[in-house]
Amino acid sequence: MKQTLLRVWFALCMLTISATAWGGEPDLSGFVHPEYFITPQKLHSMLGDPKLVLLDGNNPKVYRKGHIPGAVNIGFHFLSKTVGRPGDPGWGTSLPIDRLENKLRELGVNDDSTVVLYSDMFKGPGADGRNFWQLKMAGMKNVKLLYGGLPLYRSLGYDLTRKVTKPSPSNEGPLTLHEYDPSWYTTMDQVYSSLGKELIIDTRTKKEFDGSTNAGEPRGGHIAGSEWMLWLDILNKDGSPKSAEEIKSIMKERFGLTPQDSFTVY
Repeated sequence: MKQTLLRVWFALCMLTISATAWGGEPDLSGFVHPEYFITPQKLHSMLGDPKLVLLDGNNPKVYRKGHIPGAVNIGFHFLSKTVGRPGDPGWGTSLPIDRLENKLRELGVNDDSTVVLYSDMFKGPGADGRNFWQLKMAGMKNVKLLYGGLPLYRSLGYDLTRKVTKPSPSNEGPLTLHEYDPSWYTTMDQVYSSLGKELIIDTRTKKEFDGSTNAGEPRGGHIAGSEWMLWLDILNKDGSPKSAEEIKSIMKERFGLTPQDSFTVY
């Protein structure tokens, strides 16, 4: 089975931002794709909009301790195959398109929806980024990541709730999806063929990189030849991304990479 690994150039494109002045909304003009994001201020103004489908990617325990009002908890694997155990063929990979459509219908999503994803990346692996990637890969247009996630939203003083929101299933309206776009991922076979030729970066915890299986891995260790960088290393303490210059400097100093280089993260 092909396993998919998200290209780091995508992350760099999304994280190319200038310094932010928090007197008002963050300045997203430095992003290559500012349309991928929604600011905390904009999201707060949309709460209660019937077209908004707000999805919380946190662990259910984190969700129950406080979340954005109206958010439905979907966790990390809602859009992925989870039959069997980690390590089984296909486990954790994206659902086939027809099953993905069924999942989205369970959430009441159609082409008129604005789907917003968020998580607390300091209390989990950033499921919102994974879910966003899966939906964009399937051709969804109006899907957005909350800039700064739950930490930044909370730090701006917006109220959270413990009231559980149930999804509102609906088959109304068209829902346009297509087969997963291969420009958004690389396969296990492609990674294997590029070993020793192209840099691979493991963004899990250092313990996992060194062999821990506490996160449920079927076996410990990392891809041969890969280097380690924690996913949090390119974020600020409030959950917002570091500036473009800081990110470029980090990648240059640690790995000798420039934005023109091709490399893979997992």
